[in-house]
Amino acid sequence: MELPYDATWTVIAAALAGAFCLGVAKTGFPGIAIINILLVAELFGTKNSIGIILPLLIVCDLVIYPMYRKYASWRQVWNLVPSTLIGVALGWYFLKLIDDTTAKQVIGGIVLVMLVLQLIREFRKTFLEHLPASKTFVFGSGLMIGISTMMANAAGSVYSIYVLVRKLKKEDFLGIGARFFLLINTLKVPFLVELDLINRESLYLDALLVPGVLLGIFLGKTLIQIVPQRIFEWLLYAFTLIAGIWFLFFPDILNK
Repeated sequence: MELPYDATWTVIAAALAGAFCLGVAKTGFPGIAIINILLVAELFGTKNSIGIILPLLIVCDLVIYPMYRKYASWRQVWNLVPSTLIGVALGWYFLKLIDDTTAKQVIGGIVLVMLVLQLIREFRKTFLEHLPASKTFVFGSGLMIGISTMMANAAGSVYSIYVLVRKLKKEDFLGIGARFFLLINTLKVPFLVELDLINRESLYLDALLVPGVLLGIFLGKTLIQIVPQRIFEWLLYAFTLIAGIWFLFFPDILNK
């Protein structure tokens, strides 16, 4: 059987491992998604990886939304949507202008700045104590999420910081994220089709990788139920830090 992108079955197996990590990431450990981003980008090229990963994210969202719909509500989503859509449009525009390395460094910088601000707040309770209720913070978070998700499908780490600042429970993290990313990822599809990053070949590969995603979701759902809230928060910090450092200081490893 002819495989997409002239791949071998060994390459498909490696991509399946990445898809498995993506499934785990979507159940509450978003930083793990960097493994999938790295693998798919290395195997198929950075820009191709954007179009390959998005349909897999939508599959994840379609599975996860019914699982966590009882947590949070759509009302908690809408305040992020307008600025996120602006960010998506900006990310689509930037994809045409800048190279892969610059794109990754921009996203890494965004993630690390947001992480530093939140860690300062964690240890100095009065620092920017108004931030969770700030309309500027919500607008800026949505904007950064939109840019990051469009340019690299890497919005999970930015969203993690938004959740940590708002001090949301892990169940609300999942309930809001399931709704929000289902909506945003679906709206991104026409942009990537226009850039020819989603096409027949990428969708063929996605069909081969779906089993890995579903297995990852199953395992991740089990893990998130047994991880205490505080450990969950520090795992978010750790995975976010790794993702930010990797994008900012090691962007070229993603390029073929």
